Amino acid sequence: MLHGGDAEDDELSRAVLAHLAPLTPVHRAAEPPEVRGGAVCTAELAERIDPATARLPVDARTEEITTVVWHRLRPLHPARLFDAVDELVTTSVRSRGRFWLATRHERMLAWDAVAGIVSVEDAGPWLAALPQAAWEMVSPARRTAAALEWNEITGDRVQHLVFTGPDLDPGRITALLDSCLLTPEEMLAGSDAWAGYDDPFAGVLDLEEIA
Repeated sequence: MLHGGDAEDDELSRAVLAHLAPLTPVHRAAEPPEVRGGAVCTAELAERIDPATARLPVDARTEEITTVVWHRLRPLHPARLFDAVDELVTTSVRSRGRFWLATRHERMLAWDAVAGIVSVEDAGPWLAALPQAAWEMVSPARRTAAALEWNEITGDRVQHLVFTGPDLDPGRITALLDSCLLTPEEMLAGSDAWAGYDDPFAGVLDLEEIA
């Protein structure tokens, strides 16, 4: 359901929705409709929005819109990623996924951005950071998702970000994100050294932990 915006916003919104969900009908309303009751069961909704289990889009290109998937197995340097955030969120209209910061080796982080506004949140521990006994407390969907991406060295720690927008340059998005990864030399230093890196995200993420 579309509401508000001008004709250009309407055209872009319809193009993005047709790209991401081609079988979903799109309607425009003068006023936002009143929503009553649950559209889906709580457990199913939780799996859809949980960054650990959400089914993210795949690489795709339609007439106007491109989706770029970035998947890597090295941690990101927080300062370099922070410097790249503005370009990443302004060159795409929608991006989301999970990522791994070197300074937060044990924690999965969630990325969610729409129309130039980005949210970065702590999504809990990676399964690789938990003792085996604690896995029984994790949902089957979470364990399955981790198993599908499990790496002998990094466990379920992964970079999995998806960017969608008009006129996206896949090469530029990929190169920019790759430049934020730890270098081979930085990787050799290990997680104890990574913990001492400058982390511009700390102001937001540390507040979440306190709350």
